[in-house]
Amino acid sequence: MNSLLRMEGITKIYPGVVANDGVDLEVVEGEIHALLGENGAGKTTLMNILYGLTKPDAGQILWRGQPVYLHNSKQAVDLGIGMVHQHFMLVPNFTALENIVLGTRTGRGPLLDLKSVTKRVRSLAEQYQLDIDFEAEVEELPLGMRQRIEILKALYRGAHLLILDEPTAVLTPSEVDSLFTILNNLANNGHAVILISHKLDEVLAVSHRITVLRDGHPIATLETASTSKDHLAQLMVGRPVVLEVERTPGRPSAERLIYLKDLALTRDHGRDQLHGITLEVFGGQVLGVAGIDGNGQRALWEILFGLTRPSAGQVWLMGQEIVHLSPRQVAGIQVGRIPEDRSAMGLLPTLSVSENLALADYFREPLSRMGVLRSNQMVQFARQLVQEYDIRTANVEVMVRNLSGGNQQKVILAREFHQNPKALIVANPTRGLDVGASEYVYERILALREQGAAILLISSDLEEILCLSDRITVLHNGRIMGELPAEQAERSVLGLMMTGTPLTP
Repeated sequence: MNSLLRMEGITKIYPGVVANDGVDLEVVEGEIHALLGENGAGKTTLMNILYGLTKPDAGQILWRGQPVYLHNSKQAVDLGIGMVHQHFMLVPNFTALENIVLGTRTGRGPLLDLKSVTKRVRSLAEQYQLDIDFEAEVEELPLGMRQRIEILKALYRGAHLLILDEPTAVLTPSEVDSLFTILNNLANNGHAVILISHKLDEVLAVSHRITVLRDGHPIATLETASTSKDHLAQLMVGRPVVLEVERTPGRPSAERLIYLKDLALTRDHGRDQLHGITLEVFGGQVLGVAGIDGNGQRALWEILFGLTRPSAGQVWLMGQEIVHLSPRQVAGIQVGRIPEDRSAMGLLPTLSVSENLALADYFREPLSRMGVLRSNQMVQFARQLVQEYDIRTANVEVMVRNLSGGNQQKVILAREFHQNPKALIVANPTRGLDVGASEYVYERILALREQGAAILLISSDLEEILCLSDRITVLHNGRIMGELPAEQAERSVLGLMMTGTPLTP
């Protein structure tokens, strides 16, 4: 194979952080090349440099053997580099075709030659077997098709190397299979793909070679056929990692700690609504709520957190009706809450680690007295939790936004778990985390289950649902598609339920 891209000695240093330290990466034509590493390992920085979004401090980029200097993403696109971000960059109320051609020029005049554009786009879609409804508005399309639009958009702009950042994070199993077929088809047509992912099974299934980064350093580049999950995980983390946590059979108590009855939420706009949801979770049990993002999950956890009042129905936590309680009152009845978005909902990024750890208790002793915060007590409290939960930080006064994603999640876990909640509402707890951080989160959740807590796990990651749940229910378009014991759950059946097929008795 011919070398398409070489990145040699790439170094990028930020104040106090070496993001990339002499990184080499080679990608050849017709190759799917996976890029692995923990959070903070330097993957994103390296790809931002390749896509012209960040300027390296040292090193060079060779494209087809010639040195190139990329100062912006337009230069990268013109060169033949495309990028599909984890959060799709599409205009929701534009059609698929409009999104694909947006920002490009055709012909000599200012008017769009729609006939020739449509012909070319459809030809590309047929060539790469990209099944897309071109006339439909993007907001009406499933996530798998939106991703195909992003891929075709890059190909339409002449991409020969495609960077995909966590491409399967929001896809159903069938959509993942479809994506892999597309990637293999691209490779067979001479294109190259750089795949950034935390999912080792998927990396092993679709890639040809794998490069591992750790702490900004290149650790190894290996042939996929010659490695394994355990080996890759150890290369990423620097120690052996337990990839599948040990989970004892569930021993649910007779105490129903979480109960939702005929819960409904109607919004003026958007799909994130609920229609007659009834669920129950007993002590010592994990109920997994699976589903593709945007099918009512956010509405569900907003109601359970006390952030939104339902249009109808009732919610009991520990036997107490909570529909009219404030978020602080909900927390006061021993409910742990872990939202899906660490930065926007779980933490105050510009406050210190100490201040974030105190958010659940700052208004009562010993952290405050008569309405006045006690700084020494807050620091002492934070140091205790930092040690107990192995939060990697220089000190407790560091702004929490400067921590890695895994350590930010540990701050939330420490804050919510230290009072031993009897019920836990958790949404996508390992989204964006590497294998080491995910292992830690899983162990903490299951330890709480063993202590007798009732846990409602809301997640779009099917592997996470299967790993942690005792029972699994699937949410689609705000409705329950069915429920079954985890040991009887098959991925294919769950995938069908996630796309709207109810479970048959």
